[in-house]
Amino acid sequence: MTTGPTAATRPRNRKQSIVDAAGQVFSERGYHGASMEEIAAVVGISAAALYRHFPNKYALFAECANGMVDNLIEVLDEWPPEAALQDVLAALIRVTVSHRASGGLYRWEARYLEREDRRQLRTKFTHVVGRVVEMVRREHPLPEERLRAVAALGVIGSVTMHRTSIAQRRIEELLLASAMGVVATDPTAAAGSTRQVELPVQPVPRTRRAEILAAAIPLFARDGFATVTNVQIAQAAGLAPSAIYRHYTGKVDILVSACLQAAGLLAQAVDRSLRQAADPRQAMAALAAAYVAYCFEHNALNSVADAEVASLPADLQRPLILAQREHIAVWEQQLRTLRPELDARQARLLVHAGFGVVVEGGRALRWQNTPAHRDAVTALVTGALTR
Repeated sequence: MTTGPTAATRPRNRKQSIVDAAGQVFSERGYHGASMEEIAAVVGISAAALYRHFPNKYALFAECANGMVDNLIEVLDEWPPEAALQDVLAALIRVTVSHRASGGLYRWEARYLEREDRRQLRTKFTHVVGRVVEMVRREHPLPEERLRAVAALGVIGSVTMHRTSIAQRRIEELLLASAMGVVATDPTAAAGSTRQVELPVQPVPRTRRAEILAAAIPLFARDGFATVTNVQIAQAAGLAPSAIYRHYTGKVDILVSACLQAAGLLAQAVDRSLRQAADPRQAMAALAAAYVAYCFEHNALNSVADAEVASLPADLQRPLILAQREHIAVWEQQLRTLRPELDARQARLLVHAGFGVVVEGGRALRWQNTPAHRDAVTALVTGALTR
């Protein structure tokens, strides 16, 4: 007599349940930090049962990576070309919020896809962006329609990068208002504003320890912490691999140093940005300008700090997470002073939406650090938060 689930009793949506669970695990722990056993446990099946649906972890990861964008394309294809932008963005927000727990892997983890899979994923996202650009161009004929469309999608995608708990209807309302504020903003209107931003300077590496850190940061940003080896770091620093251990206990120690450096530079940038602000609106504009300038100036360092905290042991994550929360709290306070109708969680949701504008806007501009690019993204962040 056989025991266990049979074809007759196995849920018809088992494969989709696996993909949903895997997307959440990959988002929270990263591709390299997740295991098939952990994913199977979340689904409530054995690892052997999981392998009946997917031959290996990479195949499951690739399926997850395509899941969200396929959902977005499906939603877009339901609307005719003449559909109202607000209605289409609202539909995109609904599907993104419904897949919130698993959507976070796109921002950083998709770099672990193989080349052809990355190309196919980019093609799909290009289709999504193109449809939104057409509507933005028709309804808001302002400069830089593609940048505005990408930034609006950054607002929508931002909800996958945090776990702030608000009623779903209110999340959708706030994100829609924020995204519409972005597309209605002229990114060329604030030309010249970021030239006055006083950024802290990244320390010049004057010791072997600092040289190792400076060599590791771009490698972590480009290839991901999990795939970079100490040998590669040593080669980039012009050292023998054994020399690494005279200055760091290991690769994790280097990552902690990078994240602490990022937190310190960002805290200084925020502090300097608020010194001259005379009122809440000036304070928000100053915060936006400083954060945008910081992200463009220290892009590799900031990317590492954002993407790789989950790679650290829990005890090493805590001070870095506290620093992130402290930074967000400054934004919350300033935004609620400017917009007293918002409660703390609503303000936090919008702050993350502003960060989403910076990430996707910066990527669209290939992080080319020019005053015009900083000004454009700063204007869109302000539009996301205050319009």
